[in-house]
Amino acid sequence: MSYVIDRRLNGKNKSTVNRQRFLQRYRGHIKKAVEEAVGRRSITDMEHGEQISIPGRDIDEPVLHHGRGGRQTIVHPGNKEFIAGERIPRPQGGGGGQGAGQASNSGEGMDDFVFQITQEEFLDFMFEDLELPNLVKRHLTGTDTFKTVRAGISNEGNPARINIVRTLRSAHARRIALSGSSRSKLRELKAELERLRLEEPNNFGDIKAAEEEIERLKARINRVPFLDTFDLKYNLLVKHPNPSSKAVMFCLMDVSGSMTQATKDIAKRFFILLYLFLKRNYDKIDVVFIRHHTSAKEVDEEEFFYSRETGGTIVSSALKMMQEIMAERYPANEWNIYAAQASDGDNWNDDSPLCRDILINQIMPFVQYFTYVEITPREHQALWYEYNQVAEAFSEAFAQQQLVSAADIYPVFRELFQRRMTS
Repeated sequence: MSYVIDRRLNGKNKSTVNRQRFLQRYRGHIKKAVEEAVGRRSITDMEHGEQISIPGRDIDEPVLHHGRGGRQTIVHPGNKEFIAGERIPRPQGGGGGQGAGQASNSGEGMDDFVFQITQEEFLDFMFEDLELPNLVKRHLTGTDTFKTVRAGISNEGNPARINIVRTLRSAHARRIALSGSSRSKLRELKAELERLRLEEPNNFGDIKAAEEEIERLKARINRVPFLDTFDLKYNLLVKHPNPSSKAVMFCLMDVSGSMTQATKDIAKRFFILLYLFLKRNYDKIDVVFIRHHTSAKEVDEEEFFYSRETGGTIVSSALKMMQEIMAERYPANEWNIYAAQASDGDNWNDDSPLCRDILINQIMPFVQYFTYVEITPREHQALWYEYNQVAEAFSEAFAQQQLVSAADIYPVFRELFQRRMTS
């Protein structure tokens, strides 16, 4: 029998494959735990991991082993109190043991297997089956990232990339070419010297001449270097551009006086969730933040989420700014354009039809997807019904949903960005 002993050093990720296999096997349990965690957490707390509990009975695996077999004879110790057939009375006050677990109403105890998933794994399960709809790779660009590929053999290069096999092969070929005739003559002279020593041992002149010629040829062969700089061969590595599709996401939010602090907080949570999702799934994506009340302003992430403003509401100001930015920086023939808008539905009545016209004529023909979330428990106002007409004209690229409380954020988010089946 052979025994194999693995003495390789274990890396820090030696159990990665086993962990991924485990997560895949118990995906249902983990997915349910993540959904429950999303329901009780704040959206800003989504980047942390989660503790997962799996019932012990669900991780049991069948075990094959040899039975005892044969005929067994066992002698048990006797006792002085009982004989066969007697009933043993129950101890008064129950047993003396105290367990740490809770009693089960099914007559069986059950232990849980508890483990921790990382932030990366939590977000993987959280955003599973979600994607940006209608992702069309309109333009490929590779100016930012490159991948290194092999491009043959070079006579110059970094010593760390020397090709040992090619180098020794070249050196051997050079030595054969430079010393081949000398080696052939050397073999002939050795054979002649051997003949002279056997057949003409007294012919000292010819023997001495043969020995001197042999020494001269050996010296000539030894002068050929074993390795020359001409022999060195290097692996040639070149950088090829790594193309990636470009996408831009416009985030529009109403920060007018009609937006209460609670409503603004829900909107912020929705966009934080959206921001995490975009950064999670797409390597190259630009995010444009636009806040508006009576006027619109492009801001950075910090100001978009946390600054406070008051005033009236003119939604068209944000749509106009979005259209201007699209025309100036994000041409539709090169960029995949997405947009998400959050508002409480309040707007000047005369401005709502203008919003519809801007969307239908200047924005929707150039975007892949536009989502509108209205955060209000009240009845819908004019802006919602004007957006209904946009949804009818662009049913595949426009979606709108209503949010009432923070608990609605994740279900609505999944509804807006769930993966569509393509024909």
